[in-house]
Amino acid sequence: MTRKTIDSVNVADARVLMRVDFNVPLDASGAITDDRRIRLALPSIRSVIDRGGRLILMSHLGRPAGTGPEPKYSLRPAADRLRELLGSVTVEFPGDDCIGAAAAAAVQAMAPGTIVVLENLRFHAEEKKGGSAFAGALAAYGDVYCNDAFGTAHRDDASMVAVPEAMVGKPRVSGLLLARELNFLDGALSNPAHPFVAVLGGAKVSDKLGAVHNLLGRVDTILVGGAMVYTFLKVLGRKVGASLVQNDMRGEAQKIIDEAAANATDLILAEDHVCGKALAHVTPVEVFETNIPGDWMGLDIGPKTTGQFNGILRHAKTIVWNGPMGAFETKPFDVGTRQVAEAIASATRHGATTVVGGGDTAAAVEQFGFADQFSHVSTGGGASLELLEGRRFRSVDLLD
Repeated sequence: MTRKTIDSVNVADARVLMRVDFNVPLDASGAITDDRRIRLALPSIRSVIDRGGRLILMSHLGRPAGTGPEPKYSLRPAADRLRELLGSVTVEFPGDDCIGAAAAAAVQAMAPGTIVVLENLRFHAEEKKGGSAFAGALAAYGDVYCNDAFGTAHRDDASMVAVPEAMVGKPRVSGLLLARELNFLDGALSNPAHPFVAVLGGAKVSDKLGAVHNLLGRVDTILVGGAMVYTFLKVLGRKVGASLVQNDMRGEAQKIIDEAAANATDLILAEDHVCGKALAHVTPVEVFETNIPGDWMGLDIGPKTTGQFNGILRHAKTIVWNGPMGAFETKPFDVGTRQVAEAIASATRHGATTVVGGGDTAAAVEQFGFADQFSHVSTGGGASLELLEGRRFRSVDLLD
């Protein structure tokens, strides 16, 4: 179902309470190392301030204990970066407490076309608990609610669910980033062009179990790499050495293999492997086919698998990718992920719709410099995966 966006609401002189995802990575000094999530929120932010709205931004950052302010999780660096990106726009950061007296005073004093960034919502335990009193205090700030935080859209946190519930009767709309995420991720599943290929990787079968079940019968091919493939190969009687295996998932892996055999989806598992004695830059490296000796661990897909995967991807018309093909952070185990990224980028240039899930997959394509060569790179790892599982989000269902 299409949701109204912030562009459709008259925001002149109104106070717009917008949930964004400013959960950006910080280094030891507190400096932002990747501001992509802030930059991607700019279209929604400009939509409000350019039309004379008063914009109150709320977000979380990191995993504070929920017992009060923790300086290392402060949103001040995000507010400072937003001020730099917007230039002459007034961006206030009252600090300390998102529902304290200083925040309330800053909101009350706002002029049209200005912004207040609230302090980290998760300094209050009620944010993750969905507390109604906490949500009511936040809801009192706004005449309009806008959700532009796809990265947390799958969570029932107070700012995602209880706040819009407390704002019944007021406009409750999607931000432009959230709308774009839903358009690509949900659209890829509901009306795909074929051949439709899903690429799944990462460490654990358990993380992708729901997605695989939902994709079987919908997609033409599922390509499986990353450490999760070793649980499948173990089920098939292959020797996988010291590779990561989820033994408690072997029964589920067998069900997936059986289900794939019973329908039209081709389930293709990595068949050769770049292996090391340890996950380290300096370690012996060998490529093994079929079986991996006992003291070696699979850390990347091998050249034969890469060639097979890339041949399939280059002819695809819709591609969804969630999970790297190996330990891409450590060379030389980045090659498979990089070459799969290149193949998907090539498919994009030839007209395919290509969607990259967030989390580690987005980090990989950013690292390789491919982020602008896909149809869409998601800002939410967990949220994108749950959409692939076919789940609905309460936070989205509450929007107009």
